Amino acid sequence: MKILIVEDETKTAAFLEKGLTEEGYTVDVVGDGESGLARAREFHYDLIILDVMMPKLDGWTVVRRLREAGLNTLTLFLTARDSERDRVHGLDAGADGYLVKPFSFTELLANVRTLLRRAHGRPGGAFRVGDLEIDLVSHRVVRRGRRLDLTPKEFALLSLLARRKGEVISRAIIADQVWNMNFDSETNVVDVHVARLRAKVDAPYADKLIKTVRGMGYMLSDED
Repeated sequence: MKILIVEDETKTAAFLEKGLTEEGYTVDVVGDGESGLARAREFHYDLIILDVMMPKLDGWTVVRRLREAGLNTLTLFLTARDSERDRVHGLDAGADGYLVKPFSFTELLANVRTLLRRAHGRPGGAFRVGDLEIDLVSHRVVRRGRRLDLTPKEFALLSLLARRKGEVISRAIIADQVWNMNFDSETNVVDVHVARLRAKVDAPYADKLIKTVRGMGYMLSDED
């Protein structure tokens, strides 16, 4: 899942980026409201985490303009402004959540997971493909009762395939969504990580769930 952080405090932005990346999310960071609005309009994000008081455009304006443009991307405000009036203003602007500084990373992560669970509209944010169970919130993957030990990038790759079950995902989209990079046809980074993921998800089992569609990409499916 991709998260955009819009935060002008460098240390806070770096703290959030490091923590969320370690949790398996793909993260972009910009330092002002105008840049945040431009990124959110141009690229798809599952969640935007943004400060209220920022250069060029404040967070309230960013969210309001996104909603006016018909973009319903989940948004979570981070701010030191904790009055009831400020909270109401933020929610009226169209924000989905409001977290007051200072906060712990555990508290932030709980808010992120709650919002993403709501977005997926599934109990616990869980997916099932054949005998494979994937919980996007707890980052737990189980096959036939056995928990699989995946790296953050392997989980990000698997969750992308699971959210689009039965759909062929190109290498370019995988590179963008999982590694936040433009796909280079000369690199095999996607194929290498798919092979590593297959070794854990498929190799021990007769039924193979990760399919290769030659010349197009990969898909997760329990159908032949």
